[in-house]
Amino acid sequence: MPDGAAPMTTGPVKPTEIIHVDSRTAACDGGDGALGHPRVFLRIPDTQVMCPYCSRLYVLNPGADHAGGH
Repeated sequence: MPDGAAPMTTGPVKPTEIIHVDSRTAACDGGDGALGHPRVFLRIPDTQVMCPYCSRLYVLNPGADHAGGH
């Protein structure tokens, strides 16, 4: 590592926002209109999924959408 460079630390990413949803598919565009990110559709396989662009955490509400969908 070069002198004066800060060491990189990796650890769990903290969500920027937690959004509760009733469907196993969530669309995220980062919010803020043109300052957001490309819209992505996230599949919630278990109980939650985090957006890889903006770190919003989507949490499936208890009892919501237990069907497998297509």
